[in-house]
Amino acid sequence: MADQPVLSLKEQFLTLPNILSMIRLALVPVFLILLLVHQDLLAILVLAFASITDYLDGFFARRLNQFTRLGQLLDPAADRLYIFATLIGLTLAGHIPLWLALIIISRDLILMVSYPILATHGYGPLPVHFLGKTGTFALLYAFPLLLMAKIWTGAEFIILPLAWAFALWGTGLYWLSGFIYLRQVRDVVKNDPIKSR
Repeated sequence: MADQPVLSLKEQFLTLPNILSMIRLALVPVFLILLLVHQDLLAILVLAFASITDYLDGFFARRLNQFTRLGQLLDPAADRLYIFATLIGLTLAGHIPLWLALIIISRDLILMVSYPILATHGYGPLPVHFLGKTGTFALLYAFPLLLMAKIWTGAEFIILPLAWAFALWGTGLYWLSGFIYLRQVRDVVKNDPIKSR
């Protein structure tokens, strides 16, 4: 990877990957409202567009060498918000059981404890692990499939098993990446030169 120029915060906001992440963030309330008013097809289209921007922001960050600190915060924040919004909407609409939502959300609540620990040692959030990204992708595929199974009931016998496969694999990978993240936090704290003095 070539050396990157140091960008101001304004310049970071104007990079293509970060613009795509901000568009994705702005669409979170739109998606949730569509889901809650039972505009499931439009909600699926918004979620599909969000998934495309999630892929494209990483693609353009690599292609244009536009990796920024802001992007490292925006991208996972948008992913988390979409997952939370989808879980809330699907649970309230009765499309998924409450236990699935609680299992997924509890992972992020546990990881939130690590942020102040990292901050006390002079670190921000650690980079996203590829297993976490894979788990997120699986969940973001599972959610529109669960909605599609409710819309196209004639194809439910095909769509629903596929949706649950993505949901369960995504949840498993999501939790596995959470354990890896906590281990990384432990290693950072253990190897902190200030603490070891």
